Amino acid sequence: MSAQVDRQARQLAREAAQWLALQDAGELDAERAAALASWRARSSAHEALWQKAETLRQRFAGVPAPLAVACLDRPDPQRRKLLGQALALGTLAPLAWLGYQQLPMQRWRADLRTATGERRAIQLADGSRLQLNTASAVDLDIREGRHQVRLLEGEIALDSVAPLQVQTSQGRVLATRASFCVRTLAQGCLVSVTEGEVSLRPLQGGALTLQAGQRVLISAGASGALQRFDAQLPGWRQGLLIVDNQPLGDFLRELDRYRPGLVRWDPALERLAVTGTFQLDDSDRILALLAASLPLQVHYRTRYWVALTPRKNIA
Repeated sequence: MSAQVDRQARQLAREAAQWLALQDAGELDAERAAALASWRARSSAHEALWQKAETLRQRFAGVPAPLAVACLDRPDPQRRKLLGQALALGTLAPLAWLGYQQLPMQRWRADLRTATGERRAIQLADGSRLQLNTASAVDLDIREGRHQVRLLEGEIALDSVAPLQVQTSQGRVLATRASFCVRTLAQGCLVSVTEGEVSLRPLQGGALTLQAGQRVLISAGASGALQRFDAQLPGWRQGLLIVDNQPLGDFLRELDRYRPGLVRWDPALERLAVTGTFQLDDSDRILALLAASLPLQVHYRTRYWVALTPRKNIA
């Protein structure tokens, strides 16, 4: 499975699971039911996955309704708690299955993983420092004579103090004493250097060297052109998202990496400009700041389903 197909499958499973959770929570009003019907009609893959989720829910929904009503009417708090957990399996089991089926086994068995919105830092046995950004996974092979990090998904940053190799689906990154980031994208793999220099060995094309303040996208076809960036500007490693006159659509797509659930917005908002420094650990506050500074409104349909619409002018 290619990286792009993998990401598409994961996103589809994520959406199906969220629709299923909304339905089981009784939150599908007429508008949302119509939106679900539209989602199912997008493609045969959408409908097939939904049918699979429905089938699984029925399979796990083993608590008879009369028993559920009788138990819930009793005043025993512990009994209610246990029944609530049992009823929850009717939704949680299909959701877990969907995630399991859509994620390759290597993701589940990764040595280190982070969930959506989570960041993690560790020190490797050779003294190098490794940081995982949101929704990332790596395998480690750190032993005498071999120091390798295999990036399976997402984005990592490394401060290497000894010869170190990062293996990606597009090639290898080699560094001795350098600080750099490697991020998987639909188009390939983006390598950015903040200190020192690194060597790249793409699967296609010749080797090249990156200096501090340079980055490049390597793909199955060939390496892209070298680009400059401000290596001193703080970023996700410091828990920050800093933008200057960025289109709101691009900003929200980046924010969506760090926020569990669905974030949707009216296409009319795409080209609004965003400037500022935002704390990644509080995405609700980021949305509130957007509403305070731009002509838009934030609607929380649930904790994990947020919609942004143009602000209505009130005469």
